[in-house]
Amino acid sequence: MSLRFISRALAGLLLIGATAANAADIIPLPSSMTKGTATFTFPVETTFSVPAFEGDSVATLFNNMLPALEKATGAKLKQAAGKADISLAIDQSIAPEGYIMNVTPAGIVVTASRPAGFFYALQTLQQMLPVVASQPATLTEVTIADTPRFGWRGFMLDEGRHIFGKDEVKKVIDMMALYKMNRLHWHLTEDQGWRIEIKKYPKLTDVGATRSSTSLGWGSFNTDTIPYSGYYTQDDIKEIVAYAKDRFIEIVPEIDIPGHTQAAVAAYPEILACDPENPHEVWIMQGVSPDVMNVSNPAAVQFAKDVIDELIPLFPYGYLHLGGDECPTTKWEQNDACKAQLDSIGSTNYRDLQLNFYKELVKHLAAKPKADQRKLIFWNEVLHGNTDMLPQDMTIMAWVGADKAAKEAATKGLTTILTPQIPYYINRKQSPLAGEPMSQGWGTETLEAVYNYVPMKDIPAELADKYMGVQANFWSEYVMTPEFLEYLMLPRLVAVAEAAWTPQDKRNYEDFHKRIRSHEDIFQAKDWNYARHAFAKEVCNKCKGEQK
Repeated sequence: MSLRFISRALAGLLLIGATAANAADIIPLPSSMTKGTATFTFPVETTFSVPAFEGDSVATLFNNMLPALEKATGAKLKQAAGKADISLAIDQSIAPEGYIMNVTPAGIVVTASRPAGFFYALQTLQQMLPVVASQPATLTEVTIADTPRFGWRGFMLDEGRHIFGKDEVKKVIDMMALYKMNRLHWHLTEDQGWRIEIKKYPKLTDVGATRSSTSLGWGSFNTDTIPYSGYYTQDDIKEIVAYAKDRFIEIVPEIDIPGHTQAAVAAYPEILACDPENPHEVWIMQGVSPDVMNVSNPAAVQFAKDVIDELIPLFPYGYLHLGGDECPTTKWEQNDACKAQLDSIGSTNYRDLQLNFYKELVKHLAAKPKADQRKLIFWNEVLHGNTDMLPQDMTIMAWVGADKAAKEAATKGLTTILTPQIPYYINRKQSPLAGEPMSQGWGTETLEAVYNYVPMKDIPAELADKYMGVQANFWSEYVMTPEFLEYLMLPRLVAVAEAAWTPQDKRNYEDFHKRIRSHEDIFQAKDWNYARHAFAKEVCNKCKGEQK
């Protein structure tokens, strides 16, 4: 029986009702919102006016959204040169991603300084409207002045273990866009699979994209004998990057090196392995593989530089994630060239071999034309070595002991992003109930637990500017299908989106819980699978918001 069937059947048993969202139900909750009592009803023929801006980018944005707006308003939208029912106006004093929306009996006026602000305003407007209007829709008078708390509002998708395909990645992007998230951190390489075409190294996908088991072993959990394969061509990547750009989402690729590289080592053992004389295969187990890159081999360093050179034109944004987590040093400790290199850099900490490797990549990036240079992001394990070897403009993504690690990074003068394993790893079980599908964790990452995490709690004011934002992470060891991915993501992704956007003093779980319930019709209309726990009419207090 499919997960989607189980989830929908559960919804029926719980007698869940769906209501159209309105101004009181907007997610993320706006920075400021004042409601009135008067109303605006969309005329059967509703006019709109759009200012000229950056080569008509705002007009293009609005026109792209016309079908959805017409469906939701029950009106035919028509452009007008002068006064209109919906007017978009420019005010350069508004923050780049901010907007002001006024709904009065006379119409709707949206003001912003940049296309992103108009885009987010239109996401808010869509949430205020019914999914489908049976007659011209009516909105209650409201004034919204809105701007995000954080500049980095992210979601990480791991497709190294299991790959979900172009259509599903686009669905994820749509989810993010509706809730005003702006960074998709795309984890594309793992021990269990290399998922991006690199033309200079074709065996990365000819060999590294295929393993001998679909399921991944862990302890007594058996693997199977069904081969598993898949990767994205560079044309696929370009298509997805363009799709995300249209929704004001930057894609940040992660090539995890030198750890979590067994798939790459299997493809090119003669270049990357510490022990090329031994057999190497794409891993079929979960956990942390000791089969890491030989960072003392100049050919391995050149390999990394070549991969970066192919990534840069595919992802034309300011950041590149090079991983850095969970890199065992066991094979380095047994390799004569690695021992000699450690001695040559004057260290006894094998972790410094990893940082020396990154130092070479930093020099490679610094020599490029300015447009091709990238700031680097690492997981917080890199703080365990001599960070003086790394640039001060790198960013630390704090996951394990996240609050402490982020504060340590900020104290060192480094920028940081909060991605706490507990509770922002939303691939983990979201309920302690026996019927939950197999995944990681013990069901303690409930919607309430995710929502109630407080970013930057008790952080001194002098460190505040080092905190770039927050991010939910999704690891796919147990997650093989798009429907299971969506089930675990929603509605927890929305809770993280509100933490990223809404001022902390305005956040309240009880209020959020009321608002998220009204979004069920949106999920259903878009055919997004989702967990039903938060939408039950009866709530079990013992289960922290899970269904009774």
